[in-house]
Amino acid sequence: MTTTSEPASPPRPTEPAGQHRTRFFDHRIPSLYAGRYRIDNRQVLKDVDGTDRTVDATPQPFDVVQPRFSFDPTGINAQFPVPDAVGTYSQTLAHINLDAPGLPWARLLAEDQPGAVPWMALLLFREDELPEDPDAVGLVKTGTVRELLEGAHGLGAVPVIAPGSMRPDEYDEQCASVLVPAALFDAVKPLPVEMGYLAHLREGGRPDADHTRAGADPEPDEGELNAVLVANRFPAAIGGRHVVHLVSLEGHERHLTGPAPTDGVRLVSLASWSFTTEPDSGVGFGDLAQHLAATDDGTGDEPLPRPADELRLRVPTTAPANPAGAQKEAVDRMASGAVALPQRLETGERTLAFYRGPLTAQPAQTPPPAAATRLDSPGEALIYLQRYGVFDTAYAAAFTTGRTLALADAEFRNALLEFRSAARSAVRRLASHPQLAHAAAGTLSCRHLTAPLAFEAFDRLLTDGDARSGVARLNQALDQAGPQLRAGRRRTGVRTRRGPGDARAVLAQPDLAGLLTQAAPDDFKKVTDWLDALRRLELLSLSHLVPDPRALPAESIRFAYLDPAWVRAAVDGAVSVGVGHALDADLNALATGGGPVPKCAVLVNSSLVENWPKAIVTAYKGTEVVGPVREAVFGTQIRLALFPEVIDRFELAEPPRGLCFGIGDLGTIELREITGDRIGHPMGEFPPPPPADDSRFRRFLRPGGKDVLNVDGTGDALVPALSSAHGLTGGQRISSAQFALQMINAPQAQTFSRP
Repeated sequence: MTTTSEPASPPRPTEPAGQHRTRFFDHRIPSLYAGRYRIDNRQVLKDVDGTDRTVDATPQPFDVVQPRFSFDPTGINAQFPVPDAVGTYSQTLAHINLDAPGLPWARLLAEDQPGAVPWMALLLFREDELPEDPDAVGLVKTGTVRELLEGAHGLGAVPVIAPGSMRPDEYDEQCASVLVPAALFDAVKPLPVEMGYLAHLREGGRPDADHTRAGADPEPDEGELNAVLVANRFPAAIGGRHVVHLVSLEGHERHLTGPAPTDGVRLVSLASWSFTTEPDSGVGFGDLAQHLAATDDGTGDEPLPRPADELRLRVPTTAPANPAGAQKEAVDRMASGAVALPQRLETGERTLAFYRGPLTAQPAQTPPPAAATRLDSPGEALIYLQRYGVFDTAYAAAFTTGRTLALADAEFRNALLEFRSAARSAVRRLASHPQLAHAAAGTLSCRHLTAPLAFEAFDRLLTDGDARSGVARLNQALDQAGPQLRAGRRRTGVRTRRGPGDARAVLAQPDLAGLLTQAAPDDFKKVTDWLDALRRLELLSLSHLVPDPRALPAESIRFAYLDPAWVRAAVDGAVSVGVGHALDADLNALATGGGPVPKCAVLVNSSLVENWPKAIVTAYKGTEVVGPVREAVFGTQIRLALFPEVIDRFELAEPPRGLCFGIGDLGTIELREITGDRIGHPMGEFPPPPPADDSRFRRFLRPGGKDVLNVDGTGDALVPALSSAHGLTGGQRISSAQFALQMINAPQAQTFSRP
């Protein structure tokens, strides 16, 4: 199978098609923010003399209560990375998913801040950054809210909360706090304008294509809505422990726009968890997948698609410019996947022979007559290239391989011999008793082939004709038996002796041939199951499939056809065990007509196999998905997939990991449509290919080496760049929901297509 990377432009990992519907919304502004309120009621009455009389009712205070210094942890729907996770997360932004969709906007961050700015944020810290938690395991100071506001929790500027906004019972609530040094807080704090982009609503509902059509915009499903807050900082590429805190920034608004006090800032920690990221080698799924499809010429430019010939399963060769004669014969055979191996003939002479396994780089040629019919020995399958004095041993080796595998498997060998023994007895019975062989279709069963002949004769006596004639014949036989025995009478007539040709003639009858498989049904099933496994190449080692490791080097993908004649030769070799005469060989044909042979194969030799064992492979014929006949892993880094037909497209995809945010292995994000009827569909990678001295996405990080995302601050900020990439001008900006859509770090995939 020949392939080329798609599209024609330099290949890059793409993203698998989504299998569910997810919608994003900017925020949920409450009709009344959390806080303390009072209802004043005044009535104006008209007196009898016509004057107005004002009556003031007693003021009615009431509170809108929402979590402020702590909240129930059961309200957390999900966290990513999950608590105590271990993995490579240096390209992922941590996030938390809350059941209460309006909680981040339930109260104002400050009176002068718009309602779209949440009062909480998600902050990420590394080891040795928090003085009270140097190991980043989630240690916090606990106490009452009164103690926090009075500074009893320890150093750090405490939130400034207006006393009038506090309920009396709030002072006695328990809360947790964390001290963030001044320099660290100034480096990682989100700006108020950025906080709106780092929070959004997510609705994840049932798959429903109608909801993606233009004009079909149903109201959000309240049961499926969650609030999501995303961190603005990437974990360290060198690895290590990290802790994430969901903090309240209420009362710290002055520190968000100005420098933090020298003794640091003490933040209320509403929730926290920790995880460990492993050192990032700089090579991820996307890098490895792209390397399979593309080659880097060393100039620093975009990788170029690998030539189709390079993706075929064969040993690379450097052919002469215009090969002819013996050179052309050798080049053509090696182009098909064969390898040249030393051979010693029976005469003792040393020469070369061509060999290949069942996988070919090109569609297998029509097999020679000897290989197209049943093989009884490996010598029949040898192809002699008389002009050059060398052999092609592919089919002969297949026959020997099948025979060797059969001899090594005692269970299969015994089942094959038992089946043939039972079928052979049945065939001979039918040849010796023509009345059985010529029975009406549907009346003969496997019982007639195995039951004692006397029983069969008795049954025929009873069932010959209608019931009354059968009973009459039985009575007549019983009445005559005694006198005939006393008179010494014997059976008259001459029995005809049957030869092997008669047995083989019986086997040629289609109806009877199918019935013979039931002579020993359990053994027959064992035989056919084993042969089907051989057709799926399950019994073959990797050296049978890839006779020369150079055909499948490290970090490569190769496509191949399957040669059905090779597989058929292996099957013939397997059933040749114990064949004593032609009848046994004929009986083998009953077991060799099993399942179809796969048509093509894909082999991947890459650390992808070991490091992403749940990677998803998907094959297509046209637009239809083709399921694999078999998938297997050899060792730790080689994966095989066999398909029932020649596929047009093959996709290797990163395993699903849920919805998360970040950048891909290649230092980019996937731009997605934000309007029209294709919202969410990929548009291409962002940022575009940079100059050689640029590092793509790193330009959107704040200076200082803390890996903090410059969402919408000074300098090269991400939101303005994304807005420009979507064609927004005149100060227009993408919304927080649209920003979340761009930052989705979906599983990556690499696609290969036939030319």
